Amino acid sequence: MAVRIAGVTLPNKRIIIALTYVYGVGATIATDILKKLKIDESVRAEALSEDDLTKIRLEVDLVPHEGDLRRKVQNDMKRLQEVGCYRGYRHSRGLPCRGQRTQCNARTRKGKKVAIAGKKK
Repeated sequence: MAVRIAGVTLPNKRIIIALTYVYGVGATIATDILKKLKIDESVRAEALSEDDLTKIRLEVDLVPHEGDLRRKVQNDMKRLQEVGCYRGYRHSRGLPCRGQRTQCNARTRKGKKVAIAGKKK
């Protein structure tokens, strides 16, 4: 049976790892939730009882996650761009905005170079 929490189908891995598949729930929050509910971290997701899953769902609902969190992050970026601050400018140009160098790195943010036909003479 597939385990669904916060609209995400969790893989049949250890529950501490499976919870991190929910956007907004990282390793620390997953650990805190399982300690609070006194659930063993090494139990597989599909081996949990329905009662434990209900408790986990209630705890995950208290944390900002999935659609709400994605919307908040997008609104924050949009606000920075509208204000015209440095970070907003960097977001709009697709450049790193936390002080990383870009001359020889930042390939993840900048993307792959595209060759221009006939440029070399």
